[in-house]
Amino acid sequence: MKKTITFIILFFVFVNNVKAEIKRITSGNENAKIIIIAYESLTCSHCADFHKNVYPLLKKEYIDTGLAKIEFRHFPLDIAAFNASKITQCKGDQSLEILESLYSNQQAWVKGKTVEEININLKNFLKNEGFQLNFEKCVNNKKIEDFILNDRIEGAKNFKINATPTIIINDKKFEKSLNYKNLKKSLEKLI
Repeated sequence: MKKTITFIILFFVFVNNVKAEIKRITSGNENAKIIIIAYESLTCSHCADFHKNVYPLLKKEYIDTGLAKIEFRHFPLDIAAFNASKITQCKGDQSLEILESLYSNQQAWVKGKTVEEININLKNFLKNEGFQLNFEKCVNNKKIEDFILNDRIEGAKNFKINATPTIIINDKKFEKSLNYKNLKKSLEKLI
């Protein structure tokens, strides 16, 4: 009996440690009234446009003021986006910074005829930006891979996501054209 209880305790400690290693990329007040989930693919030009033109305004008016929290979830549309997603999740303390840098400079690393060429560009970009990480270890991390794939599966299953970016506000899919004006109208109704 003692061995069984010890095993169960060790199992839960292990499971909790695995979960603790990989955290969602978020910004804002953990207890905010408005929870925004953004399903994105790092090679998606519309997602990069969202990060350049909508997210800064959203951050300034709702996230930084504590009214909203945003959670970035992975919905990679190709293998290059999948690999870039793994990189963003690999270094927890810099995840948001890496994500924002990849979107802001998407054209600097999303080029090449093969996944291998894109990976080389991605690796060089990260190095030039000063991010310290083991690229191969990050890309080959099975726990991170499963975490990302689960985001995609849950997005498709729970919210019928089939394109990026897709925004979820308080568990409801945002169905209007994704621009700041439309987003602001929806958020104001929730305050």
